[in-house]
Amino acid sequence: MAECALVTGGAGFIGLHLVRRLLADGARVTVLDDFSRGRRDPEFDELTRDVQVVPHDLTTPIPDNLLTADFDAVYHLAAMVGVQRTAAQPAKLLRTNILASMNVVDWCDRHRPGSLFLSSTSEIGDGGAALGVTPLPTPEDRPFVLADLHRPRSGYALSKAVSEFMALLSAQDRYRVRVARYYNVYGPRMGHSHVIPQFIGRVLDGVDPFPVYGAHQTRAFCHVDDAVEATYRVMRLPHAGPLVVNIGDDRHEIPMIDLARRLFALAGVDPEIAVEPAPAGSPDRRLPALDRLRSLVPDLPHTELDAGLSSMLQWYGAERARANR
Repeated sequence: MAECALVTGGAGFIGLHLVRRLLADGARVTVLDDFSRGRRDPEFDELTRDVQVVPHDLTTPIPDNLLTADFDAVYHLAAMVGVQRTAAQPAKLLRTNILASMNVVDWCDRHRPGSLFLSSTSEIGDGGAALGVTPLPTPEDRPFVLADLHRPRSGYALSKAVSEFMALLSAQDRYRVRVARYYNVYGPRMGHSHVIPQFIGRVLDGVDPFPVYGAHQTRAFCHVDDAVEATYRVMRLPHAGPLVVNIGDDRHEIPMIDLARRLFALAGVDPEIAVEPAPAGSPDRRLPALDRLRSLVPDLPHTELDAGLSSMLQWYGAERARANR
């Protein structure tokens, strides 16, 4: 029998790609989204022929009669994200993400799906790495540290740490829990508030000189198709107990100035680079330890960075052309 899956935030970036992967495997999928960040666009509309869409704001409890299926798996990806939102509305972000996770976990406690997947973040490890408490690459089992509790950017990591705590301790062997800490996932349709689409926007606008903030900070980028495949396989592991796993690609660690130069080469442009200070509170380096992921699900696919960046240049260029028609 085909899997029955619920995806919260299924109209968002990783959510939509995950829905596609589930449908490709024959799953029956329900998307729960309030469309505050996810959007109804041609790519999402194409999926609605094959999925059930349930509008709901997860800062309010999920009514028992809202979802009628018996779900084998619940994928909780709905959240407020992005550095700009974190800086502009830190209290709202903290409240939204904690309430959303609390209401999903409460619903799971009442309805007992087979498994619950929680989307978490690499920022769980940033504080400890900044203070030298945890190493780089950062394993999953090191302490969670907030280097500055009152910095607005800390709210996102705190919201995900609380969400992990609720999911891992609420299940109590009643359903399986999988937590994935995503590391700098990128790809088509990821919005405009992250570094790669921001760089692409400047490239398409012909910005010269080209500002690069935190030019020598490094990140390890993971293509969304690879992250989704890892998510899909982690959820199918037979382990009964809870599991926390980093999902990323440690082969693609790159300084921001070199990321800009890669995009220039792919786009055939050569602007002057203006080195600017790093955004406040951003880590100098972020790199996942992937030993656990590779031991659990070996032979995962790997998208080369230039191929992923080229696909994004094409996608965002086409998006801009549609908008200008």
